[in-house]
Parts: sequence; structure tokens; C-alpha cells
Amino acid sequence: MDEREDDSEYDSDTELQRAYADGRLKAGLNIEARPPRSFINNVAGMKQKLEEFQRTDLSWFERLDVTAAPISSASEEVVDVEDEFKRELLFYRQAQAAVLIALPKLSQLGLSTKRPEDYFAEMAKSDSHMVKVRAKLQERQQALERSLKAKKLRELKKYGKKVQQEVLQKRQKEKREMLDAVKKYRKGKIEKLDFLNDINEKKTKSAQPKANKRRDWKNQKFGFGGQKKRSKRNTKESTSSSTSSMKKKVKQVRPGKVRRKILKNKKSKK
Repeated sequence: MDEREDDSEYDSDTELQRAYADGRLKAGLNIEARPPRSFINNVAGMKQKLEEFQRTDLSWFERLDVTAAPISSASEEVVDVEDEFKRELLFYRQAQAAVLIALPKLSQLGLSTKRPEDYFAEMAKSDSHMVKVRAKLQERQQALERSLKAKKLRELKKYGKKVQQEVLQKRQKEKREMLDAVKKYRKGKIEKLDFLNDINEKKTKSAQPKANKRRDWKNQKFGFGGQKKRSKRNTKESTSSSTSSMKKKVKQVRPGKVRRKILKNKKSKK
């Protein structure tokens, strides 16, 4: 059997399996062909129904119809209906505008607008649909953050390359100047090499000890070392100075109670 015949049989089998899985395979081995769908645009009938709705004398509370444009429609941006994110955002803005119109009307009619705690109603959008919308929003946010991060990294890389190039150019320039100076010195055009003095100055500066602020502060607070023991022991000079100062001080003793009465009586008689 030819290989082409085997491939054709395999293709027909897979086609039949797909048709059976989709439910298009009826009795036998024939696939029922569906008639083409016909779309009817009955404009006259739609206008007739609209006139019937307009003739009905119903209050606004029975209709609850609100016509409003989206809140941020100043830019008049044409929204692509295939773009799910922009389409949902447009619905959200239009709902906000409708709420701003409907709430004052309901408050004028004295109707409550807050939902009770025990109220349950099925949402117009399914949970799976809202999960897809939320995932799409998160994906867009993450993509925006990644693009901003990549942009910053590119800018940092450009700046790093620029600095690196400037440093390399500076080193090459110094190297050329040094080689030119060495050639001139060998030919006798100059008497000394200036860059050697700069190198010696850098070495002397690096050899000098750096100021240690912590050590200076400790020296100022605690002293510069030395003997700490027996620093408070008396000496000949300290004892002589202390005795002389004690002799100068005369201790005043307060008289007793009887003596104070006698002195007081004498003062009163005078």
C-alpha cells in the first residue's frame, strides 16, 4: 500500500473522531451538514416594538431607564470591541455616569438604595468572567512594572558604560602624556619628570597615618594612658597643703541652750 493512501486514511479517521466528539456524527458514518445561519435585521419590527414601549404609560420607577455617556468621554476615544480590557472599562465608566443620574431620582422618590445584609442576587457577570478580567488587569500591571524596571536598568547600564569610557579615556591620556614626557627626558628636552614627583607625593600621603577620631575622643575623655593605680594616694605635698588649709578654718561651735538664754536675757536688759 502506498504511503499517501495511509496518510489519507489516518486523516479521515481523525476527522471522524473529532466529529464524534463534537456531536456532529449521527447514525452511520455520515456527518450531518448544518444549514447556514441566516441573520435577520428586521428594522421595521424593532421600530414597531420601540413605539409600543413608548406608548406604555409607565412611571420611571417601573422602567428605571437611564441614558448616559461614559464619565471620561471627553477624549472621544474609539474603543475596539475586541479589546476586552477597554470594553469592560467603558462599561464601568458608563455605569458610574448612570449611577450619578439614578441615585438623586431614587432619593427624591423616597426609595432606599442600599442593599440589605440578607439580600442575595445573582450578578450579571459570572465569577469566572470577573476572574478573567482581574487576571488581565494584573497581567497589564505586571507588564508595565517590568517595562519600567527594564527601562531603569537600561539607563543605568548606559550611565555605567559612559563612566567607564570616561575613566578609560582619562587613563589613556595620562599614559600618553607620561610616555611623551619620558621621550623628551631621554632626548634632553626636559631636565626632570614631573609625574615622578606626583607619584612620590601620593606615596607620602598614603604613608601618613590617617586621623582616628574615635581614638582622639577616647584620649580626650580618658587621658593618654600611664599609671592608673595609686593615683589617689597622699604625698608629702598633699598632706601639708591639707593641714595648712584646715588650720586656717576655725570651726564655729553653737552655744548650748542655757548659754543662749543667758545671752538673750542680757540683750533684752540692754
